[in-house]
Formats: sequence, structure tokens, C-alpha cells
Amino acid sequence: EQQAEAFASLPLGFAAACLMIYVILAWLFGSYFQPLIVMLGIPFAMIGVIWGHYFAGVSLSFLSMIGFVALSGVVVNDSLIFVEFYNTRRKEGDNLQKALLGAGAARLRPIFLTTITTVLGLTPLMLEQSMQAKFLIPMALAISFGLMSATVLILLLLPALLVIGDDIRLFTRYLWTGSSKGSL
Repeated sequence: EQQAEAFASLPLGFAAACLMIYVILAWLFGSYFQPLIVMLGIPFAMIGVIWGHYFAGVSLSFLSMIGFVALSGVVVNDSLIFVEFYNTRRKEGDNLQKALLGAGAARLRPIFLTTITTVLGLTPLMLEQSMQAKFLIPMALAISFGLMSATVLILLLLPALLVIGDDIRLFTRYLWTGSSKGSL
């Protein structure tokens, strides 16, 4: 009964956290669209969570979902690092391609270091065999494997989404003003 209550309240808490993340990112970027791009990495992290549990032979549990909620913050942080650097490069006058390549090259190391240090820090817990650790292993699996998959997807998917976003802005500007010069 308590577990059912906990599972029932988790989606509401996760939705509230996502809304707060969106508001903070919208304020930071001065855009309503870029926070959506940053937050699209969250569902892709679930791929790693599912695969990690499958490979480890561990069932998804309430603590797995808590791990996924925690993972969402790390994924948003990695995406934020990339997009913030991309925006800085665009403000400095770089074109879209140069800004994306520059952001990828400059932010690759910090993003990978975040992933590697987090995964290595959770590895002893994932390998622990004691009864006390058995309860926390699903959470560690969710964070570690979700972060690994999200990192790869962030570095591949995020630039593609930024290009699509720029195309949508240009198309919207063309529809609104009849001119496609520049970007919004």
C-alpha cells in the first residue's frame, strides 16, 4: 500500500521538477524553445536505464525510478553545458555549424568527465553484494547506465535538435516577415 502511494506520487513530483527546470532554463536562455531541446535528453536517458537493468538482471523498482529522477538533473546539466557554450559562440558571431562544432569540441571533455566520474563513483555500489546494498543497486544502475546512454545521445542528438530549432526559427521568421535573413 505504501509502495503504491509512493509510485502514485512520483510522476507528480517528477512533473513538478521538470516544470521548475523548464522555468529556470527559459529564464537562463531567454528562450522558450531551447529549454525543450535541453530537456529532450531526459527521455533518451530512459533507454540506458532499461538496458542497464536488463543487462544486470535487475527488475525496475521504485528506487530505479528515484534514480531516474536524479539522473534527469545530471542529463540537463550536461545538455546545459553544451547549449550555453553554443549560445555564447552564436552571440560572438559564429555561424550555426561553427558554433556547434566549437561547442562540441570545447564541451566534450567536461561532459565525458561528468559521466565517467559519476559512473566510477557508483561502480562500487553496483558491485556490492551485501544485503544493505541490494536496495540501492537499482538506483545506481539507473543513474550509471542512463547517464552513459544520455551522454552519447546528447553529443549526437543535441546538435541535430539545435539545427532543427534554427530551421524552425528561420521558417517562422519567413512566415511572419517574409524575410529569412538572420535568426530569431
